[in-house]
Amino acid sequence: MDLSASTALVTGANRGFGRALAAELLGRGATVYAGARNPDQVDLPGAKPIALDITDPASVAAAAQAIGDVTLLVNNAGSSTGADLLAAGLDDIRLEMDTHYFGTLSVTRAFAPQIAANGGGAILNVLSGLSWVSFPEFGAYCAAKSAEWSLTNSLRLQLADQGIRVAGLHVGYMDTDMVRAVDAPKSHPADIARIAIDGIAAGAYEILADSASRQAQAALAGGVSALYPQLP
Repeated sequence: MDLSASTALVTGANRGFGRALAAELLGRGATVYAGARNPDQVDLPGAKPIALDITDPASVAAAAQAIGDVTLLVNNAGSSTGADLLAAGLDDIRLEMDTHYFGTLSVTRAFAPQIAANGGGAILNVLSGLSWVSFPEFGAYCAAKSAEWSLTNSLRLQLADQGIRVAGLHVGYMDTDMVRAVDAPKSHPADIARIAIDGIAAGAYEILADSASRQAQAALAGGVSALYPQLP
């Protein structure tokens, strides 16, 4: 994909990894719309702020009506409630699914026709190594990311004949506000953004950005015992 000729929409682009993705795309010559619930928080020079709350259908529809030339959609906006599936409130668990699954689906349904009408392009869904392995202490997030992975696979097949390549980015911990409290090795968002956009430029369907995501994928072939060796 010729990124210098593309018009991209990055959701959740006001901070963290979304901002890094938007910056990487701008550096490669793309026109970039930076979606955020509060567009006044977008401080990236060259980006075009646009109001977008992916959990609000009216906001998604308004953004799609306001932008007509998108050829690359980056579904990055996320949430992390730290919800345990057995102990947390259902509202927190629903928020994870509303954001990562229904929110991603809503934005894709709104913008895929536009990408197709503009001659095709790409969609990148920001997934996680936790799409493949779950930790009980934030089981709601893991479940939502797993659902988003399945969504990505289905959309990849459905949109291929419209000239839209759907890619999934799998990555472990990045040094962002979302995982500030996690004590573990973390990648720099700018490094992962470069890997992700390299993958889009190369036409990759699945982008494994670090060793944690590669290990999680490899463990799938070993079944439950490989994924969860702590089980008796």
